[in-house]
Amino acid sequence: MTLSEENYLKAIYNISTKTGEAVSTNLLAEAMETKASSATDMIKKLAEKDFVNYKKYQGVKLTKEGHLIAASIVRKHRLWEVFLVEKLNFSWDEVHEVAEQLEHIKSDKLIEELDALLDFPRVDPHGDPIPNKYGEIQAKKKVPLSSLKVGEKGVCVGVKSTAKEFLQYLDKIEISLGIELEIIEKEAFDGSVIVLYKDQQKNISAMAAANLYVRKT
Repeated sequence: MTLSEENYLKAIYNISTKTGEAVSTNLLAEAMETKASSATDMIKKLAEKDFVNYKKYQGVKLTKEGHLIAASIVRKHRLWEVFLVEKLNFSWDEVHEVAEQLEHIKSDKLIEELDALLDFPRVDPHGDPIPNKYGEIQAKKKVPLSSLKVGEKGVCVGVKSTAKEFLQYLDKIEISLGIELEIIEKEAFDGSVIVLYKDQQKNISAMAAANLYVRKT
């Protein structure tokens, strides 16, 4: 497979995992930062190889084989992110681009040894579940911080956005995975929230609160 084909399969996997639905050509093109016509051409190539099922105007879905390949790429990407953070002291806003390159390494033995070296992690540094070698994931219940009511608490378990600027913002206000947040106040006007954590109160914008995943406690 070409790197481009692998990247398309991964994009379809990531989008369909979030939505639970077939992926539209326009949504895929947006994710790949290309024209809809180019995305359609690639989808047809993947369909010819039986990696996806595609019907015009109905979107694209991964076949069983396509799902296994895509999950394997995602697995490698997220394991490399864990490695970069835990073993090479990268920050969580630095790992994505490097992992994008490492995810295309073909050696199964290398990835299995990497998994064992890291003590079989379940999630990557951003809280996303890592598929096992069979393409299976153990997803945990999580909700956006913005959905919590005043007085409710939640432990930060992930981020919706992995944009470098957002992750750097979280570092700046000292929010990371495992931190418990309590909603103290919600602003009806703009949706911002005041949260309590580490014995301090801070205002978090509506956008940031919507991009933080928590597990209710």
